[in-house]
Amino acid sequence: MFLTIPTLLTCTRIVAIPLIVGVFYAPLDTPTRNLIATIMFIVFAATDWFDGYLARKLNQTSAFGAFLDPVADKFLVCAALLVLVHLQRTDVFVALIIIGREIAISALREWMAHLGASKSVAVHMIGKLKTMAQMVAIPFLLYDGVAFGVMDTGVWGQWLIWIAAVLTVWSMVYYLKKALPEIRARL
Repeated sequence: MFLTIPTLLTCTRIVAIPLIVGVFYAPLDTPTRNLIATIMFIVFAATDWFDGYLARKLNQTSAFGAFLDPVADKFLVCAALLVLVHLQRTDVFVALIIIGREIAISALREWMAHLGASKSVAVHMIGKLKTMAQMVAIPFLLYDGVAFGVMDTGVWGQWLIWIAAVLTVWSMVYYLKKALPEIRARL
């Protein structure tokens, strides 16, 4: 079940990375680049919801899809954060917090799966809130302008990315606390 519609949609998030980065090297004016990159990020990020919905609806869930989905999400978010750091639209400290947490929690989940205790680090609401804050902050920061003539997306994006960073640390502590009893039981 490698070539199902949901898996192909998941793969588009990985393919999107060089496209979004490439927009910033295109011979376009900055507002046009920002708008194109923002739209691309939103469209490709939306495939995360859509591929899961289709996988369930079409009964095309697979272990490979379950593995690839969060990997594609993390690649897309990390690439966008690196672009934003390069463009000086977000602090490198924020990017390090978010990217470091993604690596640490991915490793923790892998380890807990190896121990047969993956349920102890199952996705929790705090992780979902962190993801939501990131997925709103990143397009705001990519756009970096005044939306609808009233909202400075750069300012809102900065607030949201810092909120995402706080939620990132909070969720990491939560997952580590949930895993600790399992880890202690195995030592």
